[in-house]
Amino acid sequence: MKVVAFIPARFGSTRLEGKPLMDIKGKPMVQHVYERVARAETLSDVTVATDDERIKRAVEAFGAKAVMTSRTCRTGTERVAEAATGVEADIVVNVQGDEPLIDPALVDDVVRPLMDDPELSLSTPATIIDNPDEFRDPNVVKVVVDTRGNALYFSRSPIPYHRHPSGGPLSTAYKHIGLYVYRKDVLLRLAAMPPTPLEEAESLEQLRALENGFRIRVVKTSYNPASVDTPEDLDRVRGMF
Repeated sequence: MKVVAFIPARFGSTRLEGKPLMDIKGKPMVQHVYERVARAETLSDVTVATDDERIKRAVEAFGAKAVMTSRTCRTGTERVAEAATGVEADIVVNVQGDEPLIDPALVDDVVRPLMDDPELSLSTPATIIDNPDEFRDPNVVKVVVDTRGNALYFSRSPIPYHRHPSGGPLSTAYKHIGLYVYRKDVLLRLAAMPPTPLEEAESLEQLRALENGFRIRVVKTSYNPASVDTPEDLDRVRGMF
């Protein structure tokens, strides 16, 4: 079973333009992401999918592979689907390009459910929320799961709501981590589908899969992402390095 990973890296960003090329300890951020993802044991290949020649040149300069994709891609899923179309693979991993501290073991942990269960369409990770501010923050995506570990719903709202606060809102609250593993055929089908009502309401593309009946396995992890979306995030991550 062949598993390949793509790192979508877009130059344009409303809050931090050109962030894949931002320097962290002498390397562009996309290089840190690539080098960590490449250490995952389940992967056969890793490629950066970009819409900008500057990113492509930077990736090739550190010896990695990059492919150009359309500037009209609306989401990372569409960019990865375009890049994966002509690639021989059974499973495709979509790794966010703004996670310079991503744990390679997390990639393996999220890939393995699809390797073990041929009925699964997608998998994605989540970690428990231990900060009340994160629980209320609409920029932190929450997920609730069923007894088998499959996603019931993703939301920017604080879910689940606790009618009896004695249990504490954080006892069953999980933060979604933006890493996705798809069967290749499922990825291509999803990318070709129109946006769905809940997807548009929440601005969460994973809801397109749920609304169309695809099962998403949620892998719980202790890994807590350090994403870079703003200049403040970049300073914080540089400090962590």
